[in-house]
Amino acid sequence: MNDVTVFGIKACWKWVVVIAIFWTFHLLVSDRLNPYIFDIIIYAGINIILAVSLNLVNGFTGQFSMGHAGFMSIGGYLSAYLTMLVFNLFPGIDTQSIYGTLFFLSALFCGGLGAAVSGYLVGLPSLRLKGDYLAIITLGFGEIIRVIILNIETIGGARGLPGIPALSHFGWVYTFVVLSIFTVWRLMQSPHGRAFLSVREDEVAAEAMGVNTTKTKVRAFALGAFFAGIAGGLFAHYLLYLNPQGFDFNKSFEIIIMVVLGGMGSISGSVIAAVFLTAIREALRELQQFTQIDFRMVIYSLMLIILMLTRPNGLFGTKEIFHFIPLRRRSLHDVKA
Repeated sequence: MNDVTVFGIKACWKWVVVIAIFWTFHLLVSDRLNPYIFDIIIYAGINIILAVSLNLVNGFTGQFSMGHAGFMSIGGYLSAYLTMLVFNLFPGIDTQSIYGTLFFLSALFCGGLGAAVSGYLVGLPSLRLKGDYLAIITLGFGEIIRVIILNIETIGGARGLPGIPALSHFGWVYTFVVLSIFTVWRLMQSPHGRAFLSVREDEVAAEAMGVNTTKTKVRAFALGAFFAGIAGGLFAHYLLYLNPQGFDFNKSFEIIIMVVLGGMGSISGSVIAAVFLTAIREALRELQQFTQIDFRMVIYSLMLIILMLTRPNGLFGTKEIFHFIPLRRRSLHDVKA
């Protein structure tokens, strides 16, 4: 029992240190950064959560979901509506106080839970299918969610939802970046993670070995939807405005590109691809202002085509970044760990 406890502590303390570093950065440095650069860093963090959570479904479990933006919208709208409701009922509460923070975290959790429940309800019948059929169903689900939001006047309808409290910032975004990466990483080292991988490699063989493939896929789908909902809540409370058009098929496709580009089944690949694609789109925006011609999507698409031709399995494939460390240094690192 002591060995298990020590192993758990050793496995977690490094992640806690990373979170502490991010919060130190937030408290000491974030206010001094260029606001434009800071916005890119925030959106990169939100995209990391989305890419890592979708990779759990598309990469590690071998399914093909195209409705991730739908889960993001559920989490964003639900958490935003709850925080607006609370702060309207109790206008004396300071958004930066301990109570404001608790309400924010509770709303984020409710948004993630709402997205997870939706993922479970959609996944339970649809994940008996696979391939193109599953992609079409999840794509349809994402559009259904967007159309429903368009017709709910309580949350703004087609006008969007303004006036969301400013509760999200660098510290919280990157805390959840670390938590999402840690959760997926630890999950993939567990028996549940091995079940995900077995479903990806061969469903028939997995069933023969006693794995309930439908439940395994639904479990991955719900967990991926949960973190997409968290990302939606962080996005809503940073942008302070939500519009249904921001969660259309293009958003889902953008997240899929991040997963495919980084490598289907690589957490570090998803992280690097999310940061790269977030930054490159903004860099191309500067080119547009300089040339007065919108070359962004042309160059963006051309880069993706070239990369897919040269690296069809993505930047990392199914490997992580530490797999590229020279063998002697990696062995020394494993011994120290």
